[in-house]
Amino acid sequence: MTLPAGNHTPEDLKWFRKIYDLYYTSIRNYVYFKTANPALSDDIVQETFIKFWEHRKKVRPQTVKPLLYTIATNLIKNEFKHNQVVYKFERNTASSEVSESADHQVLSEEFNARLQKVLAEIPENARIVFLMNRIEGLTYSEIAARLNLSVKAIEKRMSEAISILRSKIDFKV
Repeated sequence: MTLPAGNHTPEDLKWFRKIYDLYYTSIRNYVYFKTANPALSDDIVQETFIKFWEHRKKVRPQTVKPLLYTIATNLIKNEFKHNQVVYKFERNTASSEVSESADHQVLSEEFNARLQKVLAEIPENARIVFLMNRIEGLTYSEIAARLNLSVKAIEKRMSEAISILRSKIDFKV
């Protein structure tokens, strides 16, 4: 696994390598049992360790294992919720005469690409709030607590994200 660029002390790298070696297999197995998809499992496990690395300064030794499992679980939920959104879109836009054809797949891929593009265009603060709410299923008060903001600030950011999505995509968010 390649870590993100930056100044890493040898101690940081040694610590991370020890954690990675210790927990990789169990996290990989956990994700595989939840997804039943080897390629997706590898992707989620890699993303789990990247997120863990990004938060390494805040990690207490006694919370390493639960944190890894929590990150992996949240990433699995995000993947499933994303697939549900795609499925709902496909189901709502598919006409009765179009069934699992190449056109249907192309439309789905185009929507996915358009959705990802629009999500990338949303200002970061609003996008984070939107994804925490819609993907992780957190309430506004839970998001406010995690981000150390007021609920009103969360409502404003969510409103901004939804407004942008509605204006650029013809799909109920």
